[in-house]
Amino acid sequence: METSVFIARIFGLCYLIMGAGFLFNRKAFQQVMEDFCKNAAVVFYGGLFALVIGIVIILTHNVWVANWIVIITIIGWLALIKGIWIIVFPNTVYKFMQAYQKNKSLQIIHPIIAFILGTILSFFGFFAG
Repeated sequence: METSVFIARIFGLCYLIMGAGFLFNRKAFQQVMEDFCKNAAVVFYGGLFALVIGIVIILTHNVWVANWIVIITIIGWLALIKGIWIIVFPNTVYKFMQAYQKNKSLQIIHPIIAFILGTILSFFGFFAG
């Protein structure tokens, strides 16, 4: 449970800040996404970062239970899958980002979901854990 609370605090705060940042400063984040795709080394390191985060979470927190703790496990598996995808198929990242940037409703829904997930994880990490 201590590991769950610790990870929930980290990801909760990160998702809260990223969700708010994306909502209130969308143009800056669009520029970051465009720049990210243009540099193969940055794409590789982004994939490596996601891969490492996913592996660390899965090795330390592969817990499948019917409560909030499973959110952390799902984040770990999604990070692992994302890392593998980016490293194995780096050329698809640019196409994905282009499609993402064309979908204006997704650019609003995604940060809202991140903010809500951050709120939930922060609540369990800091108050209910």
